Amino acid sequence: MYTLHYAPDNASLIIRLVLDGAGLPYRTVLLDRSRRQQDSPEYRRLNPTGLIPTLETPQGPISETGAILLWLADTHQLGPAPGHADRPVFLKWLFFLSNTVHADLRMVFYPHQYAPADTHPAFHEITTARLKRHFALINDAATRHPALFAPATPLGAYAVTLSRWAALYPPESPHWFDLEVFDALRALAHGQEARVETPVIARAEGLGAHPFTRPEQPNPPEGSVL
Repeated sequence: MYTLHYAPDNASLIIRLVLDGAGLPYRTVLLDRSRRQQDSPEYRRLNPTGLIPTLETPQGPISETGAILLWLADTHQLGPAPGHADRPVFLKWLFFLSNTVHADLRMVFYPHQYAPADTHPAFHEITTARLKRHFALINDAATRHPALFAPATPLGAYAVTLSRWAALYPPESPHWFDLEVFDALRALAHGQEARVETPVIARAEGLGAHPFTRPEQPNPPEGSVL
């Protein structure tokens, strides 16, 4: 059995969607961000960066969302295997989601880590304009490769969660993301919500009744989003 170290509506949500979607047994260990448990010596021994998530496996702990998804895909046949014709496409979009879209969203969420305070409005405008182009590319990829971007798959779970966050965070910033513009991502959001595991995960993390099609600020029963 795996152990997923998580916080509500953090990147661990992506892993949780994939694990539950594949029916893989795991247990969760809450990292209460309000108490900075991700900085505890115990967690830092598992993940020296202190980032969330970390997945403990029989082969040892693994961190970084893209790396966890790739490991799960290869271990449990959740994506194209090496040598499959779709493998290059799968890898390309997995790393685009992880290294480009997710990274740029972090810049919007935590502008104080990337730019002086007096430049934050311009920084937000420039970064969200780039993100809109990113989401257009993801929407096109999901249209061209629906099986790779199906609900609960590594690419599908990643894309739908990034779409949720783009609509919500940071709460005080101007709204810039409209799911209705992206037909394939909108269909993916509806498809993920229709899966039996999604309401269970949503209740566990306080994500509301429509976490992907009509996302709202989370109200987790335990732990803290930030």
